[in-house]
Amino acid sequence: MQIGSRRCLVNPHSGTGDHAEYVRRAMEARGFAVTETQSAAHTVDLAAEAGREGASTLAVCGGDGTVNDALRGLVRADALGDVTLAVLPAGTANLLAGNLGIDSLEHGIELSDTGEARALDVGVAEGADGESTEPFLVSCIAGLPADASTSTSDDLKGRFGTLAFLLSGARETVAFDGLDVRLESPEASWAGEALCVLVGNARKFVEEGGQADMEDGRFDVVVAETMPAPGLAVEAARHRLLGEGSDGVTHFRAGELHVASDDGPITFSRDGEVSTHERLDFRVRSGALDVRVGEGYEPHPE
Repeated sequence: MQIGSRRCLVNPHSGTGDHAEYVRRAMEARGFAVTETQSAAHTVDLAAEAGREGASTLAVCGGDGTVNDALRGLVRADALGDVTLAVLPAGTANLLAGNLGIDSLEHGIELSDTGEARALDVGVAEGADGESTEPFLVSCIAGLPADASTSTSDDLKGRFGTLAFLLSGARETVAFDGLDVRLESPEASWAGEALCVLVGNARKFVEEGGQADMEDGRFDVVVAETMPAPGLAVEAARHRLLGEGSDGVTHFRAGELHVASDDGPITFSRDGEVSTHERLDFRVRSGALDVRVGEGYEPHPE
């Protein structure tokens, strides 16, 4: 593989699992060397290798978790500023692709060598006491079941939009007691019992939801206070989506954030990757990664 070459990593098991051969043919025709991944760790290793060996573009075919694995590899190789990332959505939720204006696998393939490249923010979550430092592009969520944001039914999403995963999580965890947490940032602070803490980089959770500003050097942070599941249903019916007027919802934007538990470890889901910490420190690496985007991408959404 020559320096400056283009590579494509394909998770053959993402989504319906019937895309690998089609992607291989399409990407090889565009001059990409294609490799199927065998596991999350394999994806990390392959992306790190691509970064170390000077790949100019790394296309990643899979869901949000597969893209995050590749991102971790690029960070490991200290290659964020050297490689352009192209996302080929083939997962279940494909939240990142949607926020990048990529509406299908075919669209992602087309954009892999023709799409505009934008310098986007990368979120970093660092554990206390020497724990690992991990990147994310979409969001980091604490408090609800780790898969609640991606397991919600299409029917519930259609009825309640962004708030649907909260309803799903509350419905599935009747015994959930909430989080006793403290949030600190230069912009705002919050302490108390929360149902969840949502830290969005590509994703926002208030008002109409959808794409956050990935070029402003700030996270979209939301704290939803603990309330019983019927209370969540009332909020959804009143507001359809989390909004500034929703009871028990705090929203602010911050370039750095510290989240700490006062009652034992918290489970965090970072782009679908689950880990447990008593404290996480978040910071934004502003404009750290060039990413191919579609025509529907909004550089500075309202």
